[in-house]
Amino acid sequence: MSIASINPTTGEVLQNFAALTDGARAAKLDGAAAAYALWRQVPIPQRAAIWLRVAELLEQRSPELGAIATWEMGKPIGAAIAEVRKCATVCRHYAVHGAELLAPTAASTDATTALVRYDPLGIIMAIMPWNFPYWQVFRCAAPILMAGNVLVLKHASNVPQCAIAIETLLLEAGLPPGVFQTLLITTNQVEAVLADGRVHGATLTGSEAAGQSLAIAAGRHLKKVVLELGGNDPFIVMPSADVERAVQAAVLSRMQNNGQSCIAAKRFLLHRAIAPQFTELLQAQLFALRVGNPLLPETQVGPLATPRLRQELHAQVQRTLDLGGTLLLGGDPAPYDASFPYGCFYPPTILSDIPPQSPAATEELFGPVAALFVVDSLDEAIALANQSEFGLGASIWSSQPQEQQQGIAELEAGAVFVNGMVKSHPAVPFGGIKRSGFGRELGREGIHEFTNIKTVCTWE
Repeated sequence: MSIASINPTTGEVLQNFAALTDGARAAKLDGAAAAYALWRQVPIPQRAAIWLRVAELLEQRSPELGAIATWEMGKPIGAAIAEVRKCATVCRHYAVHGAELLAPTAASTDATTALVRYDPLGIIMAIMPWNFPYWQVFRCAAPILMAGNVLVLKHASNVPQCAIAIETLLLEAGLPPGVFQTLLITTNQVEAVLADGRVHGATLTGSEAAGQSLAIAAGRHLKKVVLELGGNDPFIVMPSADVERAVQAAVLSRMQNNGQSCIAAKRFLLHRAIAPQFTELLQAQLFALRVGNPLLPETQVGPLATPRLRQELHAQVQRTLDLGGTLLLGGDPAPYDASFPYGCFYPPTILSDIPPQSPAATEELFGPVAALFVVDSLDEAIALANQSEFGLGASIWSSQPQEQQQGIAELEAGAVFVNGMVKSHPAVPFGGIKRSGFGRELGREGIHEFTNIKTVCTWE
């Protein structure tokens, strides 16, 4: 079976790769096990030095690495380069803070001394998506490898060149062979890896269906998993907010990565007092976005990653309209550039008057579509926000401290941002609740997820 790299702008097959045979896959795991026996003994300062070198290479190679992502999944080139450079920040964070985060912590018991250690587990499997083909990998790899584990990566099938480029860069930076390996395997081969007794856990970022499948397999084999799944993030704007600033953030949050981000603001819950102003500004700014060839630096919105994704998004928009929603902007999936008739483009789109049971209200719309809701109070906004089965991120825009604190306390999400768009940062944990998954990446919590949190009590 082959794994194809296909340009979503042109439909060109860039390269085909043969999936690993069972024997080749087993050999990769043998190499990972051998590497773990050595890597876990490498002092943390030496691991940190490698990650600092990785950060340097990421910054140096960001133009060429960014171009690979643009070719494979359509991310505008400026955003692709920025993504690679962001990866350098997580590498540096764990290089600088890894020793502190992994240091044993003291506890008070009846023992003479009591400590909690954070020891590595072994081989961890990472199943990563295509939408942030570098950041998602480094976001999990930096803490997992700094903790002394080794990692095998099953990347999304449409970004094999990105996956190979990551392993090549890590080896060049001095990471020992076998500590990080890209496995060019199909989804059907994942459970065979998870079933191996030397594999002690898996982390997945992806769809609900993918998360459910992995969780079921992990349950069969009693392996720990961290799941970061979909989101339908609310973006609440109250009358006291700086509306112009909120609209600017709304445009960036909803349209980044061509609208294909799990933590993008998707449901805009607008207080009636500011809804007309917000809607007018949002419509004008989305209409002005430049849609087209993602390799051109002036392009702001490129194609969706695959034809199937465009078809699914358009079907969700049409079902919402059929149920009574209103189309304020966009909604036409026709190509934006005659030179790219294949291109999986979808225009910036705004929906309003959203029916309660429509896709725009209840499902994740993974593309450049904003759903607007009008509310009469913060209580109503929070209730509507929490009706979602997802709980990844949420933001509230208000200058009133009481409203801010109510949003922080009552919004059901793994992250709440006040007067700012939801985003990930190496210093704080990232993850969701409800159908958005469980477990955390990044921060102190992230580096501890795949460690043996070992209690040590000693009596003299």
